[in-house]
Amino acid sequence: MFTAYPARISLLGDKRRSNIRANDLPRHGKCFRQRNSIEKRSKDQPRAAHMYMNFYVYVMRTSLHRIQPRRHRCAACFRQFNRTEHLVEHMRTARHSSHEPRCGFCFKHCRSFEALRDHLGVGGSTLPKAARCADNFAARGCTLCLSVFPTAAKLWEHQAQCQLHRTPTIPMSMPQGGGGGGALALGCKMVGAGSDGTLDVCARVCVVDERENLVFETFVKPLIPVTHYRYERTGIRPEQLRRGMTVKQAQEHVQNLLLAGEQPWKVRTSRGRAKLLVGHGLDHDLEALGMDYPAYLKRDTATYPPLMKTSKLSNSLKFLTHTYLGYDIQTGHQHPYEDCVAAMRLYHRMRAQPHHRGDGDAAASPASAEQAFPAWRQREMERMTPEELLQLSVPDYYCWCLDG
Repeated sequence: MFTAYPARISLLGDKRRSNIRANDLPRHGKCFRQRNSIEKRSKDQPRAAHMYMNFYVYVMRTSLHRIQPRRHRCAACFRQFNRTEHLVEHMRTARHSSHEPRCGFCFKHCRSFEALRDHLGVGGSTLPKAARCADNFAARGCTLCLSVFPTAAKLWEHQAQCQLHRTPTIPMSMPQGGGGGGALALGCKMVGAGSDGTLDVCARVCVVDERENLVFETFVKPLIPVTHYRYERTGIRPEQLRRGMTVKQAQEHVQNLLLAGEQPWKVRTSRGRAKLLVGHGLDHDLEALGMDYPAYLKRDTATYPPLMKTSKLSNSLKFLTHTYLGYDIQTGHQHPYEDCVAAMRLYHRMRAQPHHRGDGDAAASPASAEQAFPAWRQREMERMTPEELLQLSVPDYYCWCLDG
């Protein structure tokens, strides 16, 4: 391919034959045949040879943009593809949407907040970052919620509200009723059983409402002997468990709070008056209580995709609280009330995300997402712009902002 042009070839019509160099032209394909024609003309018509040479160089220079392959860029993650069908297949599998965390400067979509923090260079990340976005974020960005503000003064006002503090005391009295709001946070503390003390059994249960009021709290008497009380973390003593509730009693009490008068069989298909269940590692806590709850009513901070690692592994509640709420928990003797409050605050922060809500967001599900890019519309989608393809895409998880 002809990519370099010698300085001695001029487009201004230099008539000196010494300026014509046949070796400067390509030696393959159609260009080779044109080169031989120019060589022949330069021998027969010395004065007119420069006209053919200059015209050929001008055509080559003006048509270079046609030689470069056109790149199709994803409107969400900015990946580029050579062919349109590759971009459509990428949108079909990536499941980009407006609910993903997004950079406030370049508007790039990230799979999780951890990936966005790496993109902005927040938290001492060693991964490659966008230098311009990182510099702008360092001056006008909040390191907790990753929001961007127009001025530094607006940022200082926001940080005073965004920075939360650890709950100073644990309320001793429980309010009457099932708690305020439409969600309850569940937290359990485990002790060790079995020959080596590695088998987790529930020893303490706590339920908190959306206003951080203690709704229910009790010690639980395990069904099997306890071999390791893990006192350095739980602060639980044997005499506390002896006067606690049985597992069956604690299970019934928690279930009544969650169902709020609804029949268990009815909650499987429609929510009704049932509460949302918030927590960290809910499957482990419910298994310890011998309970089951519908998956569409769970709000687990350990399995919520925007709060997970880039490797799709779960972060600890202690790390999430320090990174996104700005304070530390689980120091010294751990109380489940503190874990419930941290999980509920994370849920509120994720629910308050300012996402653009489409018409089909409430019904977004993996089944409807697979129908967003059907094979019979392949030709039609290949003629769409990247922005139109992004509007068709739906996420592969339920965004908590839809609860609000």
